[in-house]
Amino acid sequence: MQQWRLSLQLFKLYRDVSATNITNCLRVIRNAWHFYHASAFVFKVVCRGLGIALLTP
Repeated sequence: MQQWRLSLQLFKLYRDVSATNITNCLRVIRNAWHFYHASAFVFKVVCRGLGIALLTP
């Protein structure tokens, strides 16, 4: 009976740790996507400004 309780406790602990790990991974992925798109936007704005500056006499 105690073996069963111990295995149930270990399963609950593993489930909680796994859910936290997945949440942290998704948070990192979301931050990476945000950084990528923000960097691309800044790059476009800088290049557009540089292109306009080069085209004007």
